[in-house]
Amino acid sequence: MSERIVSLKMENITKRFPGVLASDNISIEVNEGEVLALVGENGAGKTTLMNILMGIYEADEGRILINGEPVHFRGPEDAFKAGLGMVHQMYMLVDNMTVLENVALGYKKAWKKGRLDLGMVRSRIEEVSRRYQLQVNPDAYIWQLSVGEQQRVELVKTLSLGAKFLILDEPTSALTPQETDELIELLKNMRKELSIIFISHKLQEVKALSDKVAILRHGKIVFTGNTGDYSSQEIAQMMTGHEIDLPKNEEESGKGELALSIKNLRVKSDMDFYAVDGLDLDIHSGEIMGLAGVSGNGQRELAEAINGIRKAESGEIRFFGKNIVNLTPGSVIRQGMGYIPEERNIEGIVPSFSIKENLILKDAETEKFSHRKFLKKKKIEENAEKLIRDFDIRCPSSQTAAGSLSGGNIQKVILSRELTRNARFLIAVYPTRGLDLGAVEFIHKELLKMKKENIGILLISEELEEIINLSDRIAVIYKGKIQKVMDKKEASVKALGILMAGVGND
Repeated sequence: MSERIVSLKMENITKRFPGVLASDNISIEVNEGEVLALVGENGAGKTTLMNILMGIYEADEGRILINGEPVHFRGPEDAFKAGLGMVHQMYMLVDNMTVLENVALGYKKAWKKGRLDLGMVRSRIEEVSRRYQLQVNPDAYIWQLSVGEQQRVELVKTLSLGAKFLILDEPTSALTPQETDELIELLKNMRKELSIIFISHKLQEVKALSDKVAILRHGKIVFTGNTGDYSSQEIAQMMTGHEIDLPKNEEESGKGELALSIKNLRVKSDMDFYAVDGLDLDIHSGEIMGLAGVSGNGQRELAEAINGIRKAESGEIRFFGKNIVNLTPGSVIRQGMGYIPEERNIEGIVPSFSIKENLILKDAETEKFSHRKFLKKKKIEENAEKLIRDFDIRCPSSQTAAGSLSGGNIQKVILSRELTRNARFLIAVYPTRGLDLGAVEFIHKELLKMKKENIGILLISEELEEIINLSDRIAVIYKGKIQKVMDKKEASVKALGILMAGVGND
């Protein structure tokens, strides 16, 4: 096969799963140096199509051609050999291994006479990191890294394996605006060397990077065209079938009682340093407090400490006047805390449980869903059907294992549970990560509805426009401390970006 991939075609691809036609006679084409944006709502079939291209799934019908020659991939290794590389939305990393070891798993060139040359792998990681400005620590364990850091590892791993055709599934979902801009520029430069299929819900990125756009809806291609001929709004409308209007927080700042008061909190990271280091923050009922910061500056540790998942070394967390520091997660839930976690697949759901079981995880023992320790199956099913309908969770049925859903639909399962539990307070960590624009619009409306119902919200996000549009006040976190708390009227992307970078705070 040619060193370069001059053209790649998928012709008449059809893939069926029980109860779902995931890919319905799909044809796409990408030529040398082109970037094709593949967009669509959650569950439209984007990731499934790319998994077929990478040999993870086998199509029921259709064929793949590279440089005009039909190819058949029996697995991802065949796709790698052909020059394809994919950065998955669900990270393909081994948690209890280091960055170095994860890259080494697929780096065949480092095997010499039955021995693995880790020095060669390290050199390759350093070369790729330097060339593409993707800094990673080769000796860090994956479980010690934030989601954003893990995303960088995925990019380094794929580039290290010598991909000539790159498939990116939501590559910027965990990056800051500055990092996203850098990645877009990097990918523009990489077009000289390879072609790209780019899956994203962020249409400004689609416009900035892609030459062509293909829109999937319910497993079918409903539109293909030149990206430059259409506005972001037009693409969004074709994607969802209706006009998108993201709501803004136009209400006065919440002036309810003090709901969450954090004083001099110190929490260690998995790498045993203080990720939260003397943090102070007060949030009132009826107030949305946005927390802005570059991934890895203590957001995860803060959220986990509040929810009893991670031990606090010192300090206070007062929830409606009661100190809840180092209570068990169950105790914190019973106090009325809602939580949308960063690690949705690990902390947000039990993957092997059905959707309807996941939707009642925190309330299974309440009177609503059980009687004398016996579950009310009819009530549980009714609850699931309502939430599946209201939150547009794309699934064959409520019996489907939650772990088999797309990333965006897993997020909808978690969101629907947490937003309808009648919690007194909500901690939302990247609540719209991986969601399509229609779902983002719906979630934003739900968060603003909770505010009107006098519920306090701590909104942790790296989407600065989301924070500015929804928050009453915005706190910026840097190296585990709050640098500044500002009113939404003072905030701008530029001002927040400077504070997030720690400028003037060292």
